[in-house]
Amino acid sequence: MNCLEIKNLHVSVYTDEGDKEILKGVDLVINPGEVHAIMGPNGSGKSTLAYALAGHPKYAITGGSVSLDGTDLVGLSVDERAKAGLFLAMQYPVEIPGVSVANFLRTAKTAIDGEAPPVRTWVKKVNESLATMQLDQGFSARSVNEGFSGGEKKRNEIVQLDLLNPKYAILDETDSGLDIDALKIVSEGVNRYVGQGDRGVLLITHYTRILNYIKPTFVHVFVDGRIVEQGDSSLADSLEKTGYAAWVGEDNA
Repeated sequence: MNCLEIKNLHVSVYTDEGDKEILKGVDLVINPGEVHAIMGPNGSGKSTLAYALAGHPKYAITGGSVSLDGTDLVGLSVDERAKAGLFLAMQYPVEIPGVSVANFLRTAKTAIDGEAPPVRTWVKKVNESLATMQLDQGFSARSVNEGFSGGEKKRNEIVQLDLLNPKYAILDETDSGLDIDALKIVSEGVNRYVGQGDRGVLLITHYTRILNYIKPTFVHVFVDGRIVEQGDSSLADSLEKTGYAAWVGEDNA
C-alpha cells in the first residue's frame, strides 16, 4: 500500500531524570497527493513526532509502527529512512561550516539515488531551483546555513525538497520566523512539490497563516502526545477563533 502509515505510535525521550513518554498513541495515514496539517499548543509533541519519524536517536519508539509504502521504518537509520523516501525540513536548520550548499546537495542526492547525478545537468537543476526560491547562484558556494538569515535557511530547505524530491516530506514549522514575502516563496515551493500528484506532506505549524497558501487536505489537532480532533481545512479556521481551550487540560485518552 502506497502511503506513510503511523499506527499507535508511542515515543519516549531520554532526559536526565529518565525516560519521558511524549507520544501516547498516534494514528495517521498520509496518502500520495495529501497535505496533513498538525496543529497544537507548545509542548504537545508535534516536533517529537517529526524527529521520531526521521529517526533522531534522542527519541525512542517504544510502541507502534511506522511504514512508508510498505517498508517498515522502525529500526532503520536516518539515512536509510531518507533512501526509503522520507524528508525532514527542520524548524531550526543547523549550520555546517566548510560544506558548501552545492556539495551538500550533490552528496545527498548521490546517497539517496545510489549514483552521482551528471555534473552538467545537476548544476543547471540547482541553479533553477535556487532561482525559484529567489536565491542567487552564488548562494550555492556558501557554507550550509552559515550566516544565513532565517528566511534563507527555510528557503534552502525547500531547495533541498525540490532537488531530492522525496516521496513524503515532514515540514516542522517551516513557516516560523518568515516574513510575508518569504512565506509566499516557501509556500509556492511546497505547492510545486505537492503538485506532482504522488507526493505527501506532513505540515507541522502553530499558525494558520501558512494554510492560507498551502491548502491542507486534513487538519489534525495535537494535544498531549496524541491526535484529539481532525477535519478539513475549516478546522484550522475554527482554531484561529477558539484556540485549543476545548482540549487542553482535558483527559483525551
